[in-house]
Parts: sequence; structure tokens; C-alpha cells
Amino acid sequence: MASYIVAYDLHKQGQNYECLIQKLKQYGTHWHVQQSVWFVISDQTSVQIRASLSSCLDTNDKLVVARLSGEAAWQGYTDAVSQWLKKYL
Repeated sequence: MASYIVAYDLHKQGQNYECLIQKLKQYGTHWHVQQSVWFVISDQTSVQIRASLSSCLDTNDKLVVARLSGEAAWQGYTDAVSQWLKKYL
């Protein structure tokens, strides 16, 4: 299993985020760390995760899926977020 960061911008006014959020939650181990940024744990590749999420996007939306290396730094999050990041990154 690997850790991934998923970030997106949905540009259509009134965009329904529910499709994307439901797909991200299906990864089981996930953290909705910021408004449009998630961490997910998966045995899929970045390309496979992107393909899965793409069905929720319009042609003008943006999506980035990147595998994390295990090194990270953060500030301003709760202890629960910090513990999750230490465990899964």
C-alpha cells in the first residue's frame, strides 16, 4: 500500500462534489485534510486512482494524484491529523 495526495479544482459553478467525495471515501483509509485536498492509502497506482476519479470531473476541472515519499512537514493541524500523517506517510 502507498500513500497518495489528491488535489482538485472543480470549475463549473455549482459543481456537485458528492461523486468525487464518495469515490475518495471508497479508499477506506483516507483523510480529507483541506477543502479540496485528500490523502488516500491504496495499492493502486497514481494513474489508476486518477482514472477512477476522472468520471466525476468535467473537461475544465483539474486533478492531481501523486504518490508520497514518506517525508512531510505540516503546521496548524490538530493532533488527530498529525497522528494520522505520522502513521500513514
